Amino acid sequence: MFFSPLEQFQILPIFSFCLGNFDFSITNGSLICFLGLGSFFLMLNSLASSSGSFNIIPNRFQFIIESIYIVVFGLLNDNVGAVGKSFFPYVFTLFTFILVSNIIGLVPYSFTITSHLIVTFSLALMTFIGINLICLKKHGINMLSLFLPPGSSMVLALLLVPIELVSYIFRPISLSVRLFANMMAGHTLLKVIAGFAWTMMLAGGGLLVAHILPLGILVLLMGLELGVAIIQAYVFTILTCIYLNDAIHLH
Repeated sequence: MFFSPLEQFQILPIFSFCLGNFDFSITNGSLICFLGLGSFFLMLNSLASSSGSFNIIPNRFQFIIESIYIVVFGLLNDNVGAVGKSFFPYVFTLFTFILVSNIIGLVPYSFTITSHLIVTFSLALMTFIGINLICLKKHGINMLSLFLPPGSSMVLALLLVPIELVSYIFRPISLSVRLFANMMAGHTLLKVIAGFAWTMMLAGGGLLVAHILPLGILVLLMGLELGVAIIQAYVFTILTCIYLNDAIHLH
């Protein structure tokens, strides 16, 4: 597995600690997760001035946070409306966590936690359960109208309700698989091309000069992966806002 492009997705223990049947070991995945959360909170803390408020003239870090704030606020306002403001802290944290995790995964010898289905599915399932609880609290039994489009006849309902129900249940699966598959496929491709360039360089001769070509492709793919990392965080967030709008307004 040492030369396998899938080796980078292995979860390896860094500090093993077991208590009875429970394993509390610190792995490379959990370390990157804590690093992502820690770097985000450290960034927020560093933005604040000595008076405890943000700078009037933003610095670079504050500009990034404010840009993320504007993007997430715009998504909620456009898709959910004014009522979506109350859900801003969760959506903002969700977007930032996915974005930071994706970008950290681009650092060499790092680890991409969003390339694991269990992580992306946990985020999607947590969001799905929360949205259903919000819908049930706001509309009660009327939330079942999500599965029956208005104006449908009884005969058509027998066909549409099962389709809408299956589509609704598969929402967290599609959310998680989309993020997981894009991150895993992109990083696998990067590893394959990097290994190909390394093999050409070790071969020497004309291949030593020719290995510049895959290295150039690798640089371009790194830029592409950075774009994918940002886009996937955006897609995950905007779909969350759309599902939240369905739960609040029963559209």
